[in-house]
Amino acid sequence: MSVLAETSGFDARTGQALADARLKIAIDRTAGTARAKRAAIVGAWPDFAVARERGREIKDHVVENLDHYLAEFERNALASGAVVHWAETAGEACRIVVDICRRAGARSVTRSKSMLGEEIGLPHALEAAGIERVETDLAEHIVQLAGERPSHIIWPAMHKTREEISDLFRQHHADPHREETAEAMAASARRHLRERFLRADVGISGANFLVADTGSVCTVTNEGNAEMTTTPPRIHIATAGIEKLVPTAAHAAMMLRLLVRSATGAALTQYTTFHTGPKRAGDLDGPDEFHIVLVDNGRSRMLADREMRPMLRCIRCGACMNHCPVFNQIGGHAYGGTYPGPMGAVLTPALDGLSTETRDLAHACTLNGRCREVCPVDIPLPTLLKGWRTRSWREGLEPETMRRGLGFWRWAGTHPRLYRLGAALAARALRLVARGRGRLGRLPLLAGAWTRYRDLPVPPAGPTFLEREAERLRRETRP
Repeated sequence: MSVLAETSGFDARTGQALADARLKIAIDRTAGTARAKRAAIVGAWPDFAVARERGREIKDHVVENLDHYLAEFERNALASGAVVHWAETAGEACRIVVDICRRAGARSVTRSKSMLGEEIGLPHALEAAGIERVETDLAEHIVQLAGERPSHIIWPAMHKTREEISDLFRQHHADPHREETAEAMAASARRHLRERFLRADVGISGANFLVADTGSVCTVTNEGNAEMTTTPPRIHIATAGIEKLVPTAAHAAMMLRLLVRSATGAALTQYTTFHTGPKRAGDLDGPDEFHIVLVDNGRSRMLADREMRPMLRCIRCGACMNHCPVFNQIGGHAYGGTYPGPMGAVLTPALDGLSTETRDLAHACTLNGRCREVCPVDIPLPTLLKGWRTRSWREGLEPETMRRGLGFWRWAGTHPRLYRLGAALAARALRLVARGRGRLGRLPLLAGAWTRYRDLPVPPAGPTFLEREAERLRRETRP
């Protein structure tokens, strides 16, 4: 676990992140590339807006009829030879997976990247059970070697620079790379993981989609690690949130087009596999047993909450993070939960409960709306974040200083003349303190929070915005 992830308190984690110059370099390299690639591939798809609306309709339809599609999925999965398990909580889901591993006498398991697994604490549960866990996704492998948590749902190691990854591989790989290139380091990881793929007793994957009419589990990777995780072992366990359903394979294909373009900026992911039951007579490979663990873990509460229900559309593409100005400054670990960025700021209090620990996440947002603009299923993330702010206020979770400060602000706003006078005096005072400089690097007392990590632009000379607006209205009303 990284020091940043262990630090208690959102403010403390944010402070550490903003002070880490290497973190900013790592985020800029990855998120910047992701934004450029997504813009190019979406710009080349004339019907993207239509597809986006279609994706939203598919997910809303499934959520409104979740009981029907869950029953259909279970029926068809059982018919294919799979075993379906139901888990109401994270702890129950972990117990089911660990019990399957124990019954199989598993000493080693391979795991393909799964944010649900992180959500339910599966890595820790396997470790507590004495079962060796091998992360097979390259980025997850890096995070595991570093003893840290993922910092992004698509690129779990985006907080690491190439130089840091090189040092990790030289420390932990028996046959490390000799040249510090991406190709050489990937080859080093491949040599390290190959033996572990082949000796694993159980392979554990997540699920990008669950196809109701076939009982299939769809996995998507760019490295082929999911196939190597699910095919050689005797047992394949897939863990999935109950909201991952789509009605048919055709709907899955539609959602895949949206997912891949939004997640990686590609037209098609390298490896897209539909797992339908265990190995059959005549099959050359595949698991002898296929277990599917369907996890609720707070999703039924979201379903019952009309305001938060749109969050169940989320297909975990990560586009909202890549375009979020806050995430791009502080990275994923500062959020403290499994899911970072705008979607994490909504999901974490929904799954873990609204508390003094999770209320800060909704405030880590400028409400600029970029997250909704790029969301492939049109989740109203800014509206949901404002909803958490309202609930936090209503439940008395906001600090007393904030409540008093906003109370004074409200009083000032209801006295326009005093407000305009105060604004004008404040602007002139800032210009006086600046003494000709264009920016202020430090402000006194409580105002110092504004300049702790950034400079404050000095208001330009001349009339304030309110004064200019008042003059405009006077001109427009003159006969």
